[in-house]
Amino acid sequence: MDPKPARIDLGRLIDRPDDDFSHDEVQHLRQDFTRFMMRYKFGMEEIVTKLSILRDEFEHLHETNPIENVSSRLKNPDSILEKMGRKECESTFESIADKITDIAGVRVTCSFVSDVYHVFDMLTSQSDVVIVEVRDYITTPKPNGYRSLHALVEVPVYLSDGEVPVLVEVQLRTIAMDFWASLEHKIHYKYREDVPQALLDGLKDAADTATELDATMERLHTEVKSAGALSSGLKDELVRGTVALPDDAFVERLKRMGT
Repeated sequence: MDPKPARIDLGRLIDRPDDDFSHDEVQHLRQDFTRFMMRYKFGMEEIVTKLSILRDEFEHLHETNPIENVSSRLKNPDSILEKMGRKECESTFESIADKITDIAGVRVTCSFVSDVYHVFDMLTSQSDVVIVEVRDYITTPKPNGYRSLHALVEVPVYLSDGEVPVLVEVQLRTIAMDFWASLEHKIHYKYREDVPQALLDGLKDAADTATELDATMERLHTEVKSAGALSSGLKDELVRGTVALPDDAFVERLKRMGT
């Protein structure tokens, strides 16, 4: 069986007037589009299930849990059409599948940078997950300060007519990275990409601050894991990432323990 989507002409929706469709054509196209999108929905759910299993295991069987949150989204038809225009994509399902690789997206939020890579390794080491592409914006941030680990993976989806390989984009980032990315998205959405330079400079400064915070929390996390003399309450606060920023009292407690 050929796993590639059929060459269905979406241009019929774009180029022809609404009253130029027969009832059968509309029903046929709707069914084909639904079938096409369901593959991505099921592929996305496969990845979410794998991550949920890991999260539950760490929650019940280990001291720490590297996964703070898992979310997912499926591109809506308007977003797909907009991206087709930007990528000069032919109006066929085959071309869409080839050129638009983020139809299905999963986002994983972790407490620490080391957790990001740990979760990535656990997910991609599974036998039915194939790495297609990795873009490490943590090691090499974007010029605007954006940091995240992007992995394009392929997973098999088993439908009634056979197995279909599906691409899913997985983004892994820390809480600080996610907060910055959310703010950056809101600002660009509000200003429709015409963002004042002062705000862009502020965003870059905030990205640098988030990077420093991640480094500080990673260092404290490492120290706590190797320090058996810490009180159980203090160790629990740090290991589980419930302390967003170390306050003065917290720092003083660490100093007293080191004397």
